[in-house]
Amino acid sequence: MRALLRWFPLWLALLAPALAGSPSPKVLHVGVGVDPQDLDPQIITGIPEARILRALCEGLVIIGPDGNLAPGVAQSWETSADGLQLTFRLRPEARWSDGQPLTARDFVASYQRILTAGLGARNAERLYPVVGAEDYHRGRLTDFSRTGFAAPEAHLLRLTLRQPATFLLQLLTMPEWLPVPLHVINRVGRPDQPGNRWTRAEHFVGNGAFTLRAWRPGQPLIVARSPTYWGRATVRLDEIHFHPIEDAGVEERLFRQGRLHLTQTVPAAKIAPYRREQPDSLRIDPFGGLYYYVFNTRRPPFDDSRVRRALALALDREALTRYVSQGGEEPAYSAVRPGLAGYPGAPTFRADPAEARRLLAAAGFPGGRGFPRMELLYNTAEQHRALAEAVQQRWRRELGIEVTLLNQEWTVYLDTINRSHAFQLARGGWVTAEPHIHLERWQTGHATNQAGWSHAGYDRLLAAALAAPTTAERYTRYREMETILAEEMPFIPVYFHTLPRLVSPKVLGYRTTLEDAFPWAAVDLRP
Repeated sequence: MRALLRWFPLWLALLAPALAGSPSPKVLHVGVGVDPQDLDPQIITGIPEARILRALCEGLVIIGPDGNLAPGVAQSWETSADGLQLTFRLRPEARWSDGQPLTARDFVASYQRILTAGLGARNAERLYPVVGAEDYHRGRLTDFSRTGFAAPEAHLLRLTLRQPATFLLQLLTMPEWLPVPLHVINRVGRPDQPGNRWTRAEHFVGNGAFTLRAWRPGQPLIVARSPTYWGRATVRLDEIHFHPIEDAGVEERLFRQGRLHLTQTVPAAKIAPYRREQPDSLRIDPFGGLYYYVFNTRRPPFDDSRVRRALALALDREALTRYVSQGGEEPAYSAVRPGLAGYPGAPTFRADPAEARRLLAAAGFPGGRGFPRMELLYNTAEQHRALAEAVQQRWRRELGIEVTLLNQEWTVYLDTINRSHAFQLARGGWVTAEPHIHLERWQTGHATNQAGWSHAGYDRLLAAALAAPTTAERYTRYREMETILAEEMPFIPVYFHTLPRLVSPKVLGYRTTLEDAFPWAAVDLRP
């Protein structure tokens, strides 16, 4: 009897929710790999940040649960007969999380902010298809009302384009097109001030299905269901806890212990065991990303295309994907995955160690002699380390080149490759379901051209692709651009991503999309 009395309080605690008639909160635990760099959609450049922001913010158009474009804040849209004007009708019930109405003017003000040069938004060029956007961003136009962004009515937004851009709706799903709350940003600091603290939990206001509840470095970032979201009646989760876990092994152990429902990745050595023993928990899905190594072409000897091509041609991508990454990745011999969005691309080069050695000798480094010791930079993660070590060994064996490996924590790494450019060769990744976005970033002076590479012929072809009257003609220009990339090799394509992930059977409705942009509002949890 004494033993029963001792356990009675615990039983009572466990039974309390049922006795009270209220179910336990539905809390989804998700691994995101790293602490987010920021939560300002106009500043961020990383995939982990974008995943989180899709819970907190919503754009005009979203990627729906079926992986296709779906209405977001815009309940409908129309394209003019000449393809030069898109008109969006916004939901009148849309609200910011502080209860303020969300209007077309908020979108126009958001676009003006990202195009303000002082903000230093690295993805501002994604708005250049709109009339006047580039001129305003570059200071050639000072009156924003003369751009193609207009709000003729409170819930009517109009975009006027420089030329038809069939890929624009896909662009609108990306973070830089999200609205930001200028009424909050202006209260906290200057709107064009990088690092404005409006994204702290105590200030943050969004318009998504969830609101920011807690965010501290090294701790889970917590979002809670928003009471002001227009579609709140369909949201099933009460909270999502995003866990910043850089070590994939630790993340996998937490999944096995039931402390994570969804991982960011899977350790390569664990993929085969999960395939055998827990196939229902393992998902390996297509992903619109390219894994690459980017050269700093501002620095010798990487200003010589022969050196860059030698390093690229020496790699054995089949071995890297089969024995190192092990996630079903596709070896990459082009910049854009063939078949992406219907793009009929094709390999533009092939592995050729003998040609690699010839190129290196022609550049003045026969057998690797006299080649300066170089550093290969990657952000801290087991899968990046393992791949870098395999590449290091391959170049030593095939080319006689010694490589030092350097890893940096996520935010330091982003600053190194995007701002200080204090690297020789660095790991890179680029994720999009649109071929144009893969290719436009290598134009001269583009903010995301980490290589610092420039080629006048490539720039002309990009302009011709944008002006192409048909998709087929645009794709022809893309293939010509890919040929130049293969000849110049400002970066080394390694493989086209898949996305290995562990998903608990308790998670309902979740799927991976090509941009990892699944709407969190559509996810549910089984008790």
